[in-house]
Amino acid sequence: MARTRVRKGLFLIACVLGVLLAADFALQRVVAQTNGNTVRAPRFEVDPLWPKPLPNHWLLGSTIGVWVDERDHIWIIHRSSATLSNNERGLEQKPPTGECCAGAPPVIEFDPNGNLVQAWGGPGQGYEWPQSNHGIFIDHQGNVWIGGNGAGDSHILKFTRNGKFLAQYGKAGVHKGPANAEGLSTFAGNSNDRQNFGRVAKIFVDPRDNEAFIADGYLNKRVAVLDANTGMMKRYWGAYGNKPDDTNLGPYNPDAPPAQQFRNPVHCADLSVDNLLYVCDRANNRIQVFTKEGKFVKEQFIARRSLGEGSVWDVAFSRDPKQTYIFLADGRNHKVRILLRDTLEELTAFGDGGRQPGLFYGVHSIAVDSKGNLYTTETYEGKRIQKFIYRGIGNVPRVQGALWPRT
Repeated sequence: MARTRVRKGLFLIACVLGVLLAADFALQRVVAQTNGNTVRAPRFEVDPLWPKPLPNHWLLGSTIGVWVDERDHIWIIHRSSATLSNNERGLEQKPPTGECCAGAPPVIEFDPNGNLVQAWGGPGQGYEWPQSNHGIFIDHQGNVWIGGNGAGDSHILKFTRNGKFLAQYGKAGVHKGPANAEGLSTFAGNSNDRQNFGRVAKIFVDPRDNEAFIADGYLNKRVAVLDANTGMMKRYWGAYGNKPDDTNLGPYNPDAPPAQQFRNPVHCADLSVDNLLYVCDRANNRIQVFTKEGKFVKEQFIARRSLGEGSVWDVAFSRDPKQTYIFLADGRNHKVRILLRDTLEELTAFGDGGRQPGLFYGVHSIAVDSKGNLYTTETYEGKRIQKFIYRGIGNVPRVQGALWPRT
């Protein structure tokens, strides 16, 4: 009988301790929320096993574009052999210097499970492949759009999803200026040219009006809008809806008044479901929002004191009907930031500099599939694509590191 009473007493003590611990944990969560350390936002975990290894000893170079099509197939574009060292391209040497490796073709399609579907791209007959390809978009008709930010890339290419050439808008190398002291051609922007472009960063095609919105870009300082069938330029504008001006603005100064023109590069121009265009003014560390016609609506600075390459590299929208959230790739600070789309308030950010899964080196482009999963690509020496699995809305810290899987 005494032993039974002791057991009951110990059990009651354990229960009380359990309740106290649970209450303490709940209290800590409430206090943390009160202090602003957590916030309700989309939650993600990195998938360290996606995609599956490429065949043929292929390697990715600087990976500077990603898009998800209507089948949830993930498309990337990268710079292949141009950004790989000789040590990484042993199979391409003459004679080969080893059993590995070679640059993969620049355009790659994966299925949702990370299997390679196809790979193609590069120079061919009838078109001028960019000196430095940049950005990829698959439109509502299955066409693949590609820009370029190389010295002479003043054009856009369009292919079928299988790589058949369809159209080239603009001509390569048209913005050459006078020769410099070394006798080499210089290049000058012409943001009021209606026939050609100035190093296009990204393309977004609106299926409703069949218009292509061009982030134009690394040499020019504008958004341009084309008829997606003919390539005819319909309108264009600069920062705040101003007429574009190619005057060199000098180095970015976070304490100066906001620049009245975009800085290079104008790095994205993505359209939301309510017909607002979100433009990445990368080196000015800001998003500017416009109507489809080019009327300025609002702006928001992101990590305003960032220097160098700037903080606003690319955006993607959440897949709920209202596109409540913006996912913003910040390559300068090696993070993905999550913003409320209506207010442009930053809720949380994840990632940090590094090469392990969930970390970034030059996170460059971002896209979302129909299930809400995120895909990011990395330029410079990052040279990869990563998948972040959507885990629903919940409480997350305002500052997150690597989103390692919990299970």
